[in-house]
Amino acid sequence: MQLRIASWNVNSVRLRAEQVARFVAEAAPDVLCLQEIKCREAEFPVQAFVDAGLPHLRIGGQKGSHGVAIASRLPIDDAPTLDLCREGHARAIGAVVSGIEIQNFYIPAGGDIPDRALNPKFDHKLDFFERLTAEMDRRDPRNALIVAGDLNVAPGENDVWNHKYMSKVVSHTPIELAAMAALKSAGQFIDLAREAIPEPRKLYSWWSYRAADFRASNRGLRLDHLWITPGLRAAAFANGAPGARVHDHVREWARPSDHAPISIDLMV
Repeated sequence: MQLRIASWNVNSVRLRAEQVARFVAEAAPDVLCLQEIKCREAEFPVQAFVDAGLPHLRIGGQKGSHGVAIASRLPIDDAPTLDLCREGHARAIGAVVSGIEIQNFYIPAGGDIPDRALNPKFDHKLDFFERLTAEMDRRDPRNALIVAGDLNVAPGENDVWNHKYMSKVVSHTPIELAAMAALKSAGQFIDLAREAIPEPRKLYSWWSYRAADFRASNRGLRLDHLWITPGLRAAAFANGAPGARVHDHVREWARPSDHAPISIDLMV
């Protein structure tokens, strides 16, 4: 059976419920991980997801900001709850689908100054990475785990529009790249998007709202990720090349999120 998992920083699930339904109809994900839902659990548009064929839900909401959710066509079992955010934000939610643990994160953006001492938001971001890395250090990478979400770091030179310029800007600074590399190493994670679309090809999932035409300027960043542990490698490569893509056309829709959805396919 093919299992398609998608991730999308939707930037308000209530505002974009119709876009979610359109994306689900087009891309047919079996599991959709959402970040920045910007609502409490009771305000989540449950019926819209039921109507879209994703009736099984795990929701971690928060008033007005942050918030994460997992929606599935298939039944959901409970996954470990990870206490990673020192500020108590709704930034992590887990679920088990078809025996696969999925942990969905909205890691803090980190503010504007890439200095832990001067910028508490940046320190918070790195603290989140450190807590998550410690969690992955305790785990067996042979187990089936997917890390999904807006991790707010573009890790490679070809994951940003201009490496030299962005190396001084939060999301691509050396300290953030080191934090992400440590996390990836701890879980022995496989970055399926880069397996499917290898460097040096540019690959982005986010474009600023400031650009009138995001494709013309194309100043993008790859902030959104779907990683798998080695325990899922055979499932990801069952058909040879892995199935992974950025659905960047969604960024062209009216009133879009600044992020595009991403997806991977597994044979389970």
